[in-house]
Amino acid sequence: MNQPAGSGAVHLVGSIAMDNCEQVFREISAELGPYLDKIPDGETGERARWIYFQRTMLMEHPAMEIDPTVPELALHQWDGKLLRSLPLLRFRKGIDPDGVEFATGYDRAAEYSYGVFQRLREEGVISPGVRFQVCLPTPMSSCYMYVSHKSYDDYQRVYLKSLLNALNRILDNIPHEDLYIQYDVCQEVLIFEDYFPHRPPDYKEQIFNELAVLGDAVPAGVRLGYHLCYGTPYDEHLVMPKDAGILVELMNGIMGGVKRKVDFLHIPVPRNRTDRGYFMPLENFRGETKLYLGLIHHDDEDGDRRRIEAAQVYAGDFGIGTECGWGRADPKRVPGLLASHRKAAEAL
Repeated sequence: MNQPAGSGAVHLVGSIAMDNCEQVFREISAELGPYLDKIPDGETGERARWIYFQRTMLMEHPAMEIDPTVPELALHQWDGKLLRSLPLLRFRKGIDPDGVEFATGYDRAAEYSYGVFQRLREEGVISPGVRFQVCLPTPMSSCYMYVSHKSYDDYQRVYLKSLLNALNRILDNIPHEDLYIQYDVCQEVLIFEDYFPHRPPDYKEQIFNELAVLGDAVPAGVRLGYHLCYGTPYDEHLVMPKDAGILVELMNGIMGGVKRKVDFLHIPVPRNRTDRGYFMPLENFRGETKLYLGLIHHDDEDGDRRRIEAAQVYAGDFGIGTECGWGRADPKRVPGLLASHRKAAEAL
């Protein structure tokens, strides 16, 4: 592939196990700057556990309460290990959901981090032309994790409105030419895999409509991407994919539903999939966009190389990254992961 420096050969999904966004911007720029066209703030602090802080917000919201009529959601990873069980929430009786607003916090976090981004760019730490990457969840993310199935429709409608309000505040406060929006698509992948106890019969239509609405809410001057994920709460997938087939179906649905340009798609590649079979469904991908494969794994340089070689048979030109964010990983892994990304990018 021979991707030149500055081409965006490397994609960072979002969270990074560091103390704050300034540390993230400085260390990532120093190690991978020539291979980045966008950089996230690392989702440090309350966002380190991805959307769990949204659960905290919902638990404290006066319109919400635990639904005592449904069992807790038992969260298992792919090997059957129980990770945790959580009670599910509903709107309180007498509440009109359409009058509810959720303070997601994503606008506040983005505006703060962008101020640091601007300062470091002026100092020369961040290269000109590199954009600020904001990662946002979908309404289904917190819905299927934290909300009773009896409230799915109302909750998704309300959360979508609240998320788009946060997005609009981000768009109002950050120059569009500096901005990259990434939507994190995890629960949708798990719904396709029939992971949750309840799945509506029209789930595909619901998912493709949701992802199209979110994408089309991003103006043309802002770049847009989607990160597809199998969930990694403890560095292990919630479902182990058979191959990339479901991911390709979702990718095709995104490309077919979003009216504006989609600038990239990112999909995970399990550590043990050095075979061509995992990547074969990519032959069925329809669309023109930058593809990132999350095939870089900690302390597995030989495996990284073999996964790249297997992917090249079916994926053509692609960039590289990890399967998911690094926010919940051991911070001691970060230097090695950075080195692995650099070596892989140099070899592309």
